[in-house]
Formats: sequence, C-alpha cells, structure tokens
Amino acid sequence: MHDESKHEHGSHGHGDHDHGHDHDHEHQHPPSPAALRVKAIETLLVEKGLVDPQALDAIIETYAEKVGPRNGARVVARAWSDPAYLERLRQDATAAIAELDFQGRQGEHMVVVENDARTHNLVVCTLCSCYPWPVLGLPPVWYKSDAYRSRAVIDPRGVLSEFGVELPEDKAVQVWDSTAEVRYLVLPERPAGTEGMSEEELADLVTRDSMIGTGLPLSPEEARS
Repeated sequence: MHDESKHEHGSHGHGDHDHGHDHDHEHQHPPSPAALRVKAIETLLVEKGLVDPQALDAIIETYAEKVGPRNGARVVARAWSDPAYLERLRQDATAAIAELDFQGRQGEHMVVVENDARTHNLVVCTLCSCYPWPVLGLPPVWYKSDAYRSRAVIDPRGVLSEFGVELPEDKAVQVWDSTAEVRYLVLPERPAGTEGMSEEELADLVTRDSMIGTGLPLSPEEARS
C-alpha cells in the first residue's frame, strides 16, 4: 500500500458484513451455477403464480434506471449548492438523504466522505458487496469482483489509474470499507466553472463512479459534449 493511502473500516468491522448480498463477481459465459439457480427459482416462482414477472421487471428497472445514480447525483448537487444541507449531510447522512425521499434497504446507515484538495476517497466492500442502493442503484459488476475488492486496498492509486483517475502525488487516498452497518457515499469536489449553475445542472455533472471514488465529476464542457 502506498504510504499516503489510508484504509478505514466500518465501525463494526468485517464480521458484520451482510452475506445475504449478491456474491456473483463477474459475468461468465455460459452463466455461472449461481446465476442459473437464480433464473431457475425465478422461473419456478413465475410459473406457480407467486411472482408477477411484470412486477419483477419493474423492480429491476427501478433500481437500474430510475433509482440508480441519479438519486445520489441530486444529493451531491444539493450539498454543492446549499451549505446548510451540506452540514446536515455531514452530521447525519442517512437523515439528510431521507429529506430528498431517498431511503430504504441498503441505505439505512449512510456516511458521506468528502473529497478535498488534500484527500481523495475510495469506497470498497472487501468481503461481499455492501452498496448504497437507494442512492446509487445496482452495483456495477466490477465493484463485486475479487480483483477490485482486494486491489482497492492494496494498490488504490493503481486502481484509480486504471479508471483514468490520475491524482497529484501530494493528495492522499483514503479507502473506506463498507459493511452491513455502514455504507459510504463519496462527495466529490465541485468542478471549476460551475458558479451560477442550478441544482439540476449540477446533478448532470455527477457520475456514479465519482460517488464511489473511482471517477471524477464531469466538467461543464464534458457534460455539454
């Protein structure tokens, strides 16, 4: 690990990870045995009339498209534009996020970590795939992969470089390990040249990866292109 990098665990350590989460790490061809079992169970439940396939599709669509990172982007945009909200977010992220009606399973114990001129934050779940669904939607495949979960702790700068994030050498990288008891949302630095932009316009600059720490927000020019 680089000397300037730090690794922080949730307050209850690894033993409290929610191992009921999805443990598939990468897409496989043909589908993995676990994926096949899930599909078989889904098919059986639909055939027996216990699950409405349209309702199932609606749930998946909600998390993948509607809930998704757009909710988190609105939280970040509000924090960038409203100092009072930012302070509430610092004091009790779960409550502040709930003010925007973003709450529910996997989002009960939220902590916001702020990027600044001296520190860049990176979020990982080293033992499973704890992830704040209400604000970030479904976790990307790479977040659940063994490679990311191990290398984010051992070589965070190398991982960031692979995502295209090159940081100044004097900026520390702090790694936060999500657990069943606490999930992290990175508050990225507000891009330059965004003075006077509305919350909606600011939200368009916030990417999913910037809220995990594996990316940076878009500049106004990038958002327009």
